[in-house]
Amino acid sequence: MLQNSPNLRGALLSLLAFGIFATHDVIIKVLGGSYSVFQIVFFSVLLSFPLVMLMLMRDTARATLIPVHPWWTAARTLAAIITGSTAFYAFSVLPLTQTYAILFATPLLITVLSIPILGERVRWHRWAAVIVGLVGVLVVLRPGGEALTLGHLAAMTAAVCGALASVIVRKIGRDERSAVLLLYPMMANFVIMGAILPFVYKPLPIEHFGLLGVIAVFAFAGGLLVIAAYKAGDAAVVAPMQYSQIVWATVYGMLFFDEFPDLATIVGAGIVILSGLYIVLRESIAGVSATRPMTSTRLRPETGTSPRSSFENSVQTPGE
Repeated sequence: MLQNSPNLRGALLSLLAFGIFATHDVIIKVLGGSYSVFQIVFFSVLLSFPLVMLMLMRDTARATLIPVHPWWTAARTLAAIITGSTAFYAFSVLPLTQTYAILFATPLLITVLSIPILGERVRWHRWAAVIVGLVGVLVVLRPGGEALTLGHLAAMTAAVCGALASVIVRKIGRDERSAVLLLYPMMANFVIMGAILPFVYKPLPIEHFGLLGVIAVFAFAGGLLVIAAYKAGDAAVVAPMQYSQIVWATVYGMLFFDEFPDLATIVGAGIVILSGLYIVLRESIAGVSATRPMTSTRLRPETGTSPRSSFENSVQTPGE
């Protein structure tokens, strides 16, 4: 029956997950109007540690936390730190729909980065989709028509570094423990943001501290739901659900921030989404990619601020 369909279950779980993530991003935008992004990231990491401890208690593997691939782990950690700071900043200063439209370029960039890092062969169909998708990003940015800001640069940086972190996971995920992939970015964020914190700190009223706790819980819950969705349904069904965030962004922007997406943002976001959908469907249904770096990646940029991987099958192996 339809209600028992694994793909339907996967789609519903992923829709719920990305709705939670969109709400998580709204809270970041609210707090970003009052506090430095470094302070937000620091406390997000701090309040995520109890959740990490719960996950570690379930990890029965007898092994150390020394990475098998230290240089790749370091590169991914740095990419995750940059992604978290720049994405949080972009959400703080840009309209939600613009930020999402730019971040939606991440799957397209995963396709490009899979060539040098994974040895992936990208044929002209996917190259065409990538080029069209990046044109969509330019439509959103409309260089020459509107002044580009630091927020636009931050969103693009988050998309690039998020793609890099995702591709590195695909390269080393079968060899590295999930605990290593999870803890290194969080610890690095905690240390680096903690060093910056004294220069940017503003006292937090209890209600804002509570919102930071909600950020940590929502990121944790969203990550687990995405993993559950991929376990339940096919990647071709689950992966496109990330684009539902643009609907949430539009609704939240109008309700809470008096933001109404203009025509360029709507058209550009549509181009990016269609390009991403084309690549997802071609990889998952046509089976033209041996490693399928895009559809087997969780498609929510790794920020190193909260647990977003599971200690049970957190990284799929190629061909799954």
